[in-house]
Amino acid sequence: MRAIQIKSFGGPDVLETVERATPAPGEGEVLVRLRAIGVNFAETLARQAKYVVTPELPAVLGSEGAGEIAALGSSVSGLSIGQRVAAPLFAAGAITGAYAEYAVLPASLAVPLPDDISFEIAAAVQVQGLTALYLIRQADPKGKNILINAAAGGVGSLLVQMAGKAGAKTIVAAASSREKLEFAKKLGADAGVNYTKADWLDDLRRATGDAGPDVIYESVGGKVMADSLAALAPLGRIVIYGALNIQSFALGAPELLGMIFKNQSLTGFAFAPLLTPQALGRDLRHLFDLIVAGGLDVTIGGAFPLEQAAEAHRALENRTTMGKLVLLA
Repeated sequence: MRAIQIKSFGGPDVLETVERATPAPGEGEVLVRLRAIGVNFAETLARQAKYVVTPELPAVLGSEGAGEIAALGSSVSGLSIGQRVAAPLFAAGAITGAYAEYAVLPASLAVPLPDDISFEIAAAVQVQGLTALYLIRQADPKGKNILINAAAGGVGSLLVQMAGKAGAKTIVAAASSREKLEFAKKLGADAGVNYTKADWLDDLRRATGDAGPDVIYESVGGKVMADSLAALAPLGRIVIYGALNIQSFALGAPELLGMIFKNQSLTGFAFAPLLTPQALGRDLRHLFDLIVAGGLDVTIGGAFPLEQAAEAHRALENRTTMGKLVLLA
């Protein structure tokens, strides 16, 4: 099979197309012929040995995809060869294996796809969709002023829609360009602020009627994170998620005192510990149902042939994309 492999850590050029043996499913596993593969920012960090988990080299990156079952391991029931499924390798704790034509995963994690869900959409909504869904559950936006940073990205674009459905009072989208803000507004944001502007917090205050955001979904890091905390309303909550840059963010005594006297909270979020096979299947089916019913718009910001994985990584790292990037195998 064709696969995209790295033999050393570095820039996008370390991603190379190779021929590898097609894996065989073991007991309780299925082999999936992948048709679409999700591209995540975490993989750009893993490629540079900057992620929380460093893959063993040589490695085939990627943790989510969708395609058809090509083979069944022993003791597998309830699934059939040729069946269309989502392949959430991440649910098995894997950050590798999906940038390829075939991948093996536990049969219990393969989620059947409705006929109306394309492979591209199925690959795009797994990591980001579950992240957005669980963020909304962890920090309820109902009746509150909401700030969503990186609102045009894979998670952000879904958060904008889910926050609206959950009854948010005001949804403020934050991004780095006018085009991204217009995109977020089309998805349901009430206002947009550009966090590359020096006075963006003034725009944020006006957008929230000088009250400030009650809930902030933050995934950018650095100065944006620090500014967001400074803008947080009394009793407010900032939820930090994703592979962000925290090196330039310092939480010192002044910030902590401000949070104490304003009764604010800062919460970390990671969706992996929340996953079980039962929850995974239930929640992915919920997302698929929303999409089929027209209640959730999943935007494919770019679809690249498998051999152009390096180009997909460059586009993602340049922060020029909107929605989700996928590879086509």
